[in-house]
Amino acid sequence: MHHRHRSAVTRFFQFLGFAVVSAALVSPLVHAGEQKKSIAKKQQVSSANAKRAVAPRKAAANTNAKAVRVAAKTAKAPTRVAFVPAKQSFGQIAGLHEVNDPLDLKSSVALVMDQDTHEVLLSKNDHAVLPIASLTKLMTGMLISQAKLPMDEPLTITQDDVDTEKGSRSRLTVGTTLTRGEMLHLALMSSENRAAHALGRTYPGGLEVFVAQMNAKARLLGMTDTRYVEPTGLSSRNQSSARDLATLVNVAHGDPLLRELSTSPGYEVAVGRKTLQYNNTNGLVKNPTWDIGLQKTGYISEAGRCLVMQAQVAGRKLIMVFLDSAGKFSRLGDAERVRQWVESTPTLAAPLHSARGGNG
Repeated sequence: MHHRHRSAVTRFFQFLGFAVVSAALVSPLVHAGEQKKSIAKKQQVSSANAKRAVAPRKAAANTNAKAVRVAAKTAKAPTRVAFVPAKQSFGQIAGLHEVNDPLDLKSSVALVMDQDTHEVLLSKNDHAVLPIASLTKLMTGMLISQAKLPMDEPLTITQDDVDTEKGSRSRLTVGTTLTRGEMLHLALMSSENRAAHALGRTYPGGLEVFVAQMNAKARLLGMTDTRYVEPTGLSSRNQSSARDLATLVNVAHGDPLLRELSTSPGYEVAVGRKTLQYNNTNGLVKNPTWDIGLQKTGYISEAGRCLVMQAQVAGRKLIMVFLDSAGKFSRLGDAERVRQWVESTPTLAAPLHSARGGNG
């Protein structure tokens, strides 16, 4: 009995020892597992916090990006204007403006001569051959006048008269009908390109014959530096020299019709139900201090501003030629400078005028 009791006690303590040993072995593993779970949970929490922290930053970044984009759309960007240099004239390219003259003229080519004696009062690059722009129309007008064509004959503007060389505009729309006299008036006074082209196109034989006649007339007058390719002057291939142009002015001045039309201050033409008012391209014809017998202006970028005139100055009949003037009004300014110079210089005015008067 006693023996069984002791065996039972012994087994109890053995089981208790086994349980204690097992618990000791299991406890570190459980602790390690719980530690791992705690670490994993902390990492998850940290990751979630990090994501929550990153999300506002991303949102802020997106907001800023949107703000920048919106600002870029709404803010008015500074206007950038591309600098396009003005197209140089042939005279500028050739360096003709670098040549000085006593009057400090703005034209790179100038010639002033007495119409009666052919004495040259002033010359500057007068042999240079340059584009002459609408000074061409003086030859156009002279041929039309000398051809003795009917001035009351109606001429109609066609698509052929529209400028494809420079794209210049005109108030004479395709289909407009005016008389030859009206076309000539507008061509000489207001430098109307379509009118001048229509005059050449309707010349007997057509435009090709007309241009050939222009060149033939130039050769006949001794204008050896001159060449024409069309009747308006829009082409830069229409070229001449100041010497040749002075010859043309002298001959054209002998035509009463050219004198009258080129110096007309203004002119009205009826086009359908409208009345169009045209003015002279040379403002000096309206100036009462000037006595102008013939004139013509011209401009294309290759030629600069051009002007030819016959005018009475200090009792002398002067022919003035100004080519390749740099400013819009400088050709008129050059004419004024020449007139003041002649009027204020006794040796240019009185002596030669008296000599001519004494010779009858």
